[in-house]
Amino acid sequence: MKILLVGEYSNVHWTLAEGLRALGHDVTVVSDGDRWKDYPRDISIVRRGRSLISGVKYLVRLAQVWPRLKGYDVVQLINPVFLDLKAERIMPFYRRLRRNNGKVFMGAFGIDKYWVKAGLNCRTFRYSDFNIGSELRHNADNDLMIADWLRGAKGVLNDQVANDCDGIIAGLYEYYASYNHYFSEKLRFIPFPIVVDESRQKLRKADDGIVKFFVGVQKARSAYKGTDIMLKALRRVEADYPGRCQVSVAESVPFAEYVKMLNDSHVMLDQLYSYTPAMNALQAMAQGMVVVSGGEPENYEILGEKELRPIVNVQPNEESVYQELVRLVEHPTLIEDLSRQSMEYIRRHHSHIAVARQYLEFYKS
Repeated sequence: MKILLVGEYSNVHWTLAEGLRALGHDVTVVSDGDRWKDYPRDISIVRRGRSLISGVKYLVRLAQVWPRLKGYDVVQLINPVFLDLKAERIMPFYRRLRRNNGKVFMGAFGIDKYWVKAGLNCRTFRYSDFNIGSELRHNADNDLMIADWLRGAKGVLNDQVANDCDGIIAGLYEYYASYNHYFSEKLRFIPFPIVVDESRQKLRKADDGIVKFFVGVQKARSAYKGTDIMLKALRRVEADYPGRCQVSVAESVPFAEYVKMLNDSHVMLDQLYSYTPAMNALQAMAQGMVVVSGGEPENYEILGEKELRPIVNVQPNEESVYQELVRLVEHPTLIEDLSRQSMEYIRRHHSHIAVARQYLEFYKS
């Protein structure tokens, strides 16, 4: 099968491509590498800057690439907004892909109209990036997303692509729940793909009784992701248990240093408002890290997992995070068991080869 993957989020498409290629398929990834993350791709379409000149150069690059994107059995888009253009300028590129190829699939892998709507209705989720119970969370990120996706051209494009495409693939429970009410007949949940590399796996043990915590901070999005609350709880634990925990905070550090800090740690703190671990947390779990994030019952149910419970699930408040971190510090022997469960969880549900087979099954259906 000849497959085209357009766009990138957190290495999802490139990892999927590796799985599909291992199964004998011809795969091309066209993307900007998820901007500054610079993930691998076969055909690069990078927009360098926001000026008029950079926009013209980007359009010239698309004009060079787009005529070559034809004759594929399957085209998959990372998001309705799969190019670094204003939403109202993307539809002609979609139509050309639709006209010159076979089936077209849309990924529900991140921010889009239906995920924003689900968070705002205060019914789909007990908590999310947009709500805690019946109360809405107000911050600059949320206001911008509401304007873009519910009131702007991005939402219009999302509706057009979702209604026209052959299938929608949700990578997390949250995205599946967001789309299920509207597109259940063409929606499929398929877990994110992760390369299981045994050479990078490491069973974490706090043999000396010192639990090593790691948290990565994006300063501009700290409140949105909940890192501010998680770090505050972690600092409390550090103060209350001197000598029994070690805290590493990665903020604007070089990638090599980030990787070293991560590798030297036992526990990673990730997103506070999620039901499920996303790509960053899943990749850490594949290496044996214990992850403090979203591990709600819905996450395990959609995977059909009845035994493993590797994720340290926290509620979206400082006290919940604090209590779970205290539990790990007071019982450091938990680290080894959770580390072992984390690696097995990835092998069972996220191996890129097994995930690629699920994609192929959906494509053919």
